[in-house]
Amino acid sequence: MIHLIVGNTGSGKTTYSNELKNKTNGIIFSIDKWNNTLFMPDKNPNDGLDWFLERIERAEKMIMDLVNQLENSKTDSILDLGLSKFDHREKFRKFAILNNYELTIHFLDISKGTRLNRVVKRNAEKGETFEFEVSKENFDFMENWFEKPTENEMIGGIIIRE
Repeated sequence: MIHLIVGNTGSGKTTYSNELKNKTNGIIFSIDKWNNTLFMPDKNPNDGLDWFLERIERAEKMIMDLVNQLENSKTDSILDLGLSKFDHREKFRKFAILNNYELTIHFLDISKGTRLNRVVKRNAEKGETFEFEVSKENFDFMENWFEKPTENEMIGGIIIRE
């Protein structure tokens, strides 16, 4: 089973993924952790969104290979990869269909105010789910970047609300 964890910045995707891991004994793939470990040490101040997207694409090729291995061993994959755009989610849906894997989308539909408060708190506390600081500018950018899942995407899916 592939679990797509979807929600805007600060919605609680990583926390939710950890809870799901405890229920399913699945393996979490968190793009924030991958970015922080593999790419952030090499980032220059002028590197922007395209720089990140290129690296995310490369990481996801490896993740898909690992998901194949996990599916063969009957282990759930929990994909906390941002999945902010329809096309990004659709890439994984098509991958699941092509390989005859079961897929569930989990949408964390949390208000902007709650999410912003969580981000500010996470930035200050630098606790368990902290990977890097999210500026107000980045938070605001994501408000316009994020595409809420469509009604069709959510057929058979799970919606989490406050």
